[in-house]
Amino acid sequence: MSFMTKNPAVSPAQVQAVRGFNRFWTQRIGVLDPYLGSELSLTEVRVLYELAHRDQPTASELGRDLGLDAGYLSRILRRFESRGWLARAPSPADARQSLLKLTEAGHAAFAPLQQQSRDEAAALLAALPSEGRDKLIRAMTTMQRLLDDTASQQPSAILLRDPGPGDMGWVVMQHAEIYWREYGFTNEFEALVADIAANYIRKFNPAWDKGWIAEIDGERVGSVFVVRKSPTVAQLRLLILTPSARGKGLGARLVDECIAFARGKGYRKLMLWTNGHLDAARAIYKSRGFTVTSSESFHGYGQQLTSEIWELKL
Repeated sequence: MSFMTKNPAVSPAQVQAVRGFNRFWTQRIGVLDPYLGSELSLTEVRVLYELAHRDQPTASELGRDLGLDAGYLSRILRRFESRGWLARAPSPADARQSLLKLTEAGHAAFAPLQQQSRDEAAALLAALPSEGRDKLIRAMTTMQRLLDDTASQQPSAILLRDPGPGDMGWVVMQHAEIYWREYGFTNEFEALVADIAANYIRKFNPAWDKGWIAEIDGERVGSVFVVRKSPTVAQLRLLILTPSARGKGLGARLVDECIAFARGKGYRKLMLWTNGHLDAARAIYKSRGFTVTSSESFHGYGQQLTSEIWELKL
């Protein structure tokens, strides 16, 4: 049985937020002023940009890709042609179409505008600290991916990296929020995860311990850790994936990294603790050869649960 759901109605507050951002951003990048200090409008500069970076497009191609009315675009092209910026040649594929190409004068007119645009973008970023620039670029990328149908169809960039400053706090927060939202766990569970995270930081030994933070398109979406339990036994801990990262095989990839690391360090066994209701994680463990070695019922985190120990001989 499957269920189909419609997207919820857009709220007035959401509409107001988008309009507010549009007003802020257009003012910030100078769209309301003479664009880039020139006498040209934003649309005219955009058409000039496309002509400078495309190989002899037709007017219909430009109009389609830029979403411009054919008559409006035709008037812009005639102005460019009257200034000696644009040359036309008959299209060998369609006699009704002309191939458009910037002249040397057109490129000379566009070059300072392109440099001015680069300088203004650099000035905008220069006002931010390094981490602020990265955050802004990630936010812009997210907006483009969500709103651009073609971008949303592109494969996501997945990265597994070492934990850095702030990552352990993120791991604790994700465990607390996801387990509360999906399973009703109380803040006792958040305290448990915080203790595990704190101990990992305090006792971390790169010779025996390892952690991974998973990112998709620059956003944190998951984690897993291996810690030394004894000279021969390693423990897998804090495997988590955000809902948006599920179904991509990323959980299995994180577990595989743990297994490879433990084997490479000479551990003889990799063990973990989990709960009996975590079906997706348990399926991964089973597929990798882990087996349940002990289980018991207990009441914790506001729920009646089944505690399980799983082990894999390396």
